[in-house]
Amino acid sequence: MTYRSFPIGSRERPLQVAIVGSGPSGFYAADTLLKQKGLHLKVDMFERMAMPYGLVRYGVAPDHQKTKQVIRVYEATARDARFRLFGNVQVGRDLQVKELREHYDQIVYAVGCESDRRLDIAGEDLPGSHTATAFVAWYNGHPDHRDDLFDLSARRVAVVGVGNVAMDVTRILVQDPQALASTDIAEHALQALRKSEVEEVLVLGRRGPVQAKFTPREIREIGDLSGVDLAVGPEDLELDPFSRSQLEKGGFARRNYEYLKEQVCRKGRRGHRRVRLRFFTSPVEILGKQGRVGSVRMERNRLVWDEQGQSRCVGTGVIENIDVGLVFRSVGYRGIPIPDVPFDERKGLIPNAAGRVLRPPGDDTGTSEYVVGWIKRGPSGLIGANKRDSVETVRGMMEDIRGRTARSLPEGNHEVLERQLMERGIRPTHFRDWQLIDAEERDRGRARGKVREKITDPEEVASLLKTSQCREEGRSLG
Repeated sequence: MTYRSFPIGSRERPLQVAIVGSGPSGFYAADTLLKQKGLHLKVDMFERMAMPYGLVRYGVAPDHQKTKQVIRVYEATARDARFRLFGNVQVGRDLQVKELREHYDQIVYAVGCESDRRLDIAGEDLPGSHTATAFVAWYNGHPDHRDDLFDLSARRVAVVGVGNVAMDVTRILVQDPQALASTDIAEHALQALRKSEVEEVLVLGRRGPVQAKFTPREIREIGDLSGVDLAVGPEDLELDPFSRSQLEKGGFARRNYEYLKEQVCRKGRRGHRRVRLRFFTSPVEILGKQGRVGSVRMERNRLVWDEQGQSRCVGTGVIENIDVGLVFRSVGYRGIPIPDVPFDERKGLIPNAAGRVLRPPGDDTGTSEYVVGWIKRGPSGLIGANKRDSVETVRGMMEDIRGRTARSLPEGNHEVLERQLMERGIRPTHFRDWQLIDAEERDRGRARGKVREKITDPEEVASLLKTSQCREEGRSLG
């Protein structure tokens, strides 16, 4: 029997799909694929970490537990018999893209934007100057950042950027650590925050309040913190005519602006900690003191608009130096290239058209590779935006297989890759392994009065799984 006689996606020859990345966009893509009526398929998901869920596990703030409940949706997808998870496998290192092409009909890249854009100013790499991403990963127990060090003895901290991640960093820095004690915050971070001497966080936005990217919920959460004074000067709420016209459209911008106006009129609560928002301000240099961050030099901006309604910042020449002991940079994110996959260095994305990966002229790889999530559209939108995004990509995937007959795949295709990985000394983790890790983390959390206590050491994860495997083998022999 030859597979070529059957249409792809038929009972006789199911569609074989590989998804690279196990964050929200990857799981939404898998869910959308598995819900296609009349389509027979198998979906394998590859994740470089031993544990799944990406941004939800390592990016969502620990005091946003309701947001993390979306994992229940992903768990339902993972329990589908047509789905397999391969954790602890990094595509491009442990497994090459050309190998995926040999074993799958379609590949979906859902790898997000894991690196940060730079300020490109002097002093950016001084000790005490960090990316917001690293800090978020540290307090969320990401194995890559479990040993990072942040000097929280600084009295004043600067956070550069006014997106939701910048607000998360600010909120974690100033709130009472006891409010985090029952969450899934990493224990090493909780203990460090208990000893923190941070008194003031200076939040810098190069554009105005109307252009700020944080949501009304994020800024209100800071304003509602007990013992924290949220301040913004009236000069930072002065708007040019075009910005004012944008407020008439309503939405987040208007709600944010009205809330900030309330803060100007509100008497300070004289909290033991303070958050001060500074708009129309760009850091132009981070200055050192005794070999580490000592102050930030800032320039006042004004906005200039073109005929298409796009703004750019123009420095006014008004310079100010403010002493800070710590800087967190949150000015945008970019993807990391995967070997043998096209990458737009300027945009930091995989080039695509409605989710189909665009290859350079002369490349005959074909239209069998796709993107979803931030690596497709850029770092924008909340978690739910990835669902709509994945629907668009899957629609294109279905169009591309319509009427196609299947090519032959390697004998025993569904197991051969795992065997190859094991031969290379790589032990993939599957969903059943995650369930065991999940149960252990919850048990450890209950012992501390927390939602969960994340296991951050990869060697400890490997030991836990090995012990479990030995027990299962012992029971089967008995």
